[in-house]
Amino acid sequence: MSSLSSLRPAEDLASLTATEALFRFRRGALSPLALVDDCLARIERENPAINAFAHVAAASARAAARASEARWRAGTPCGPLDGIPVTLKDMTRTAGMPTRLGSLTTPAEGPWRDDAPIAVQLHAAGAVLLGKTTTPEYGWKAVTDSPLTGVTRNPWDTRLTPGGSSGGAAAAAALNLGLLHQGSDAGGSIRIPCAFTGTVGLKPTFGWVPQWPASAMGILSHLGPIARRVEDVALMLETLGRPDPRDGYLGNPHRPDWLTPPPPDLRGWRVALSLDLGYVEVAPDIAARVREAAERLRELGARVEEVTPGFACPLETFNTLWFAGASQLLASWSEAQRRLLDPGLLDIALRGAALTLADYLAACRARERLTAQLADFHRRFDLLVTPSLPLSPFTAGSDVPPGGPYREWMEWTPFSYPFNLTQQPAISLPCGLDDRGLPVGLQLVGARFDDLRVIQAARLLEARLPRQFPETARRAAKDE
Repeated sequence: MSSLSSLRPAEDLASLTATEALFRFRRGALSPLALVDDCLARIERENPAINAFAHVAAASARAAARASEARWRAGTPCGPLDGIPVTLKDMTRTAGMPTRLGSLTTPAEGPWRDDAPIAVQLHAAGAVLLGKTTTPEYGWKAVTDSPLTGVTRNPWDTRLTPGGSSGGAAAAAALNLGLLHQGSDAGGSIRIPCAFTGTVGLKPTFGWVPQWPASAMGILSHLGPIARRVEDVALMLETLGRPDPRDGYLGNPHRPDWLTPPPPDLRGWRVALSLDLGYVEVAPDIAARVREAAERLRELGARVEEVTPGFACPLETFNTLWFAGASQLLASWSEAQRRLLDPGLLDIALRGAALTLADYLAACRARERLTAQLADFHRRFDLLVTPSLPLSPFTAGSDVPPGGPYREWMEWTPFSYPFNLTQQPAISLPCGLDDRGLPVGLQLVGARFDDLRVIQAARLLEARLPRQFPETARRAAKDE
């Protein structure tokens, strides 16, 4: 292999994708250590403004990058992500690294002995772990602030929220502070921050990506990848989507090759477009960007039909299951710990504790009916297209847009949680900018275990959509 010392300018590394980095590693045109050093330098420069990292593991990351560099020099990479800088959400157990769940109730001293399945898989693939990204306490809400780490901010405008609960991961992805990022999504927590930050995030079909320990939110919770490009999301899923014996909810064991190239077009595909699901009030500029993106699907040959999927708002069903899950955390908190909690988290846990078994079982039955209804819908349509969110990013540190009609975060995320209830794959990808110059997200939803179709359509659509990242937006504003 040729020397790894031939590097491109630092600005080029700042916009590099994981797929491109691997190509350069193979050619000997880029050193894993140079890439990791670049990421760490930019984290040091950018993170004070956005607060995307709960922990930065600079020393261990450099050591792992040196080992990766030696393997590439010898022509013996250890796995498909060897040398790629990645992050894990601060909800994912990682040996030797703090996992605080965004909470003062967790011990600062550890011990940190266990690797969750995702950490095991990334280590085995050769990925270099840069650190842990911020989350609201126990991942309970759709913005990212916590008593432990404070407020995480949107790189497009630091006065605004990046969303949540994987807000740290999405904010880091927006600035390419690491090339691949892990999120979790029990009610939209991957797709919401990706929509607010102009990044790509996939909630795979439940069961594809193993979880251990199991989430308190049970069968609502999915783990998945966040990146700047759909191809990188598929690349990360190729590593994450492998079974682990500790997970009791194994999905379809016959996983596809997530990197299978998409077809040349979408001729013969049936696509449903719903800008409001029949009951959501959506900002006009967001609806316009999603409608424009749907036209690109028509140009690709898909038969796009504007429809109403036909289900009623399942907010009560979701809240019952969500609050019940939160209530399971109560037993682990002492009275002293409860005083340290985000008051909103304690409130929903107490509301969950007041639910009856009949309430819970009724919500389970409603979820089953919705799942059957969407399964029938997807016999007629290959994909459902919706906005990822009905509104634009709002003030950081607020659970809901100040002065608006919403009382709780679930009320402004109506496109997300229905597909946690049904366990379907759903991806958010940017489809342009709103009237304020902020990112707009489009959601593609597929039938259960039809994740590959979702990914392939997203790859084709992405190539026809406008793309911009916050560093280019900031340069443009400075030039003006």
